[in-house]
Formats: sequence, structure tokens, C-alpha cells
Amino acid sequence: MSRQFSLRSGDMYAEITERAAALRVLRHGGRDLIVSWAADRPIPYYSGVLLAPWPNRIGGARYVFDGETYRLPVNEEDRGNALHGLVADAEWEAVEWLPAGEQQSFLRLAHTITPSPGYPFTVALRVLYTLTAHGLTTTLSAQNIGDRPAPYGCGPHPWLLAGDPEDPVEEWELRVPAGRVLLVDDRLLPRTLEDVAGTPYDFRRTRRVGAVPVDHAFTALEPDADGRARVSLRGPSRAVEVSWDPAVLPWVQVCTGAGLGHAGIAVEPMTCPPDAFNSGTDLVVLEPGDKHEASWTISAA
Repeated sequence: MSRQFSLRSGDMYAEITERAAALRVLRHGGRDLIVSWAADRPIPYYSGVLLAPWPNRIGGARYVFDGETYRLPVNEEDRGNALHGLVADAEWEAVEWLPAGEQQSFLRLAHTITPSPGYPFTVALRVLYTLTAHGLTTTLSAQNIGDRPAPYGCGPHPWLLAGDPEDPVEEWELRVPAGRVLLVDDRLLPRTLEDVAGTPYDFRRTRRVGAVPVDHAFTALEPDADGRARVSLRGPSRAVEVSWDPAVLPWVQVCTGAGLGHAGIAVEPMTCPPDAFNSGTDLVVLEPGDKHEASWTISAA
């Protein structure tokens, strides 16, 4: 079993595992803010993992970059896509750990993506989990340590809880400050980008989730006065939010889990939309030596 690391600060408590550098537990005052899983069991539905070097999916597990065509392993077999990057099953290495501190506790982990036929690039990843009494901030940095440009994207995959895992998410209230939604085909690949007004996906004002299944990427994020975008979820017993800089992570995937039989609602800030390796939309290209850094915070609201 992979090593587990606990962090404490004030009423906040977190557990992170070296497997996938995944956030396994996050609690405030003893109440779970995310869906957890048993440490000795497979990670269900990418709960708490980091998504890199791409978030979401690559259509047909195939893409063209810099004039060359690459084929990736298919891990979304029912749709024939490459899903959620290359590090969701990777073993990371903990390099620094402060389990509790007067102001904060933290954990730093490292992993390097090495060349493979579908992704022949070398990208060094570092993630810093910082827990304070106000929430958990995750900072993921990537550096191209190879000798050729590399396509890149990233994001997290927490399933948020605004009540007990058995509670129906349809009764929770959701706010997503996004003006546009990416409509998709039956393989969940991009079709058209539409204004949310007049669609079932307009959550700019807090409202009940309802029965409409949501598994969509949103953009045109409207930040608060402090420059951060915030997705919030409220239920009968708690409220939780994810906040980030929309200039760095201009997209967010929201999934209500309809039909999955999984608890919670996934909120995934992303650098790019689905299939960005093919469309080029908001794709990060890391030149040799280039670095990219993205950060997000989960907190009780």
C-alpha cells in the first residue's frame, strides 16, 4: 500500500497518498468536504487525483502535435478516448512533509513523466499541498526538462460533498460563475461552445442542481472582487467551495455523476477544455526549460 500523509491546521484535516499524489481525505470540523475511499482499495472515479499532462479526454486517443501524429493508450474504453492524463496511477515521491504547524502544514511530492510512444516528452512535476485553518491549497508545477516542445494541460479531480455521501446531489445548491458551456457529443467530445443563458447549465446564480445531468466544461469565468473564480456547493449540513485564478485555469469541468452511482459532484478547474491536444484551445506548449504553475483551494464555505 502506498504511503499516506496527514496534515492538520485548525479545524482542517487532510490525507494525501503517494499513489497519484491523490487527496484522499479533506475534513473541516470532522465533516468530509470531499469523497474519500479506503486506502487499500482502487481509487474510484479519479477521486482526488491530479490530471496531467492533460485533463479530461483526448478524442480517439490520438492527436497531432508539431506535425507528428501520436497514439495514446485507450483508458476510456466505452468511448475510445484517452482520459485524464498519465499520472492518475503513478507513484509519486514525497520530498518534504510538515504534518502540523502553528500557521500551516504542508506536503511536497514529485514525479517525472518520461517519454513514451504516445507522449515522447519529459516533464518534471511537483505538487505542494498546503493546509491552513482556511482550507487546502494545491499548487502543481510542471517543467519541460526535455529537448523538444511539449503539449501540456492540468487540473484536479475532487468530488465535493455538501452533505452525506448517501444524500441526493439533486437537492444541493450549486453556483458556477461561467458565461459559456461546452456542449458535447455522445463521446463527451466538444461540439459547440454556447452561452449558458437559456440552457439547463446556467448556474451563475446559486440554485438547486435538479435532475438534469451535468458533465460539461464551462468557461468565460467571472471572478470575484479578489480576482478568483469560485464554484460553491451547498447542502443541508455543510458548504464547500473551490477557488482559483481563472487567468491560469480558464475552464472548469462540473460532473454531477449521473448514472455513475458515485457520491458528490466533481469540480475540476482546468487549463484547457476536452480534446485540447487536437483543437489547440488554450493548450499550454512548454518549450524546453519552460515552467507552468497552477493553484486551487478547497475550503469550507
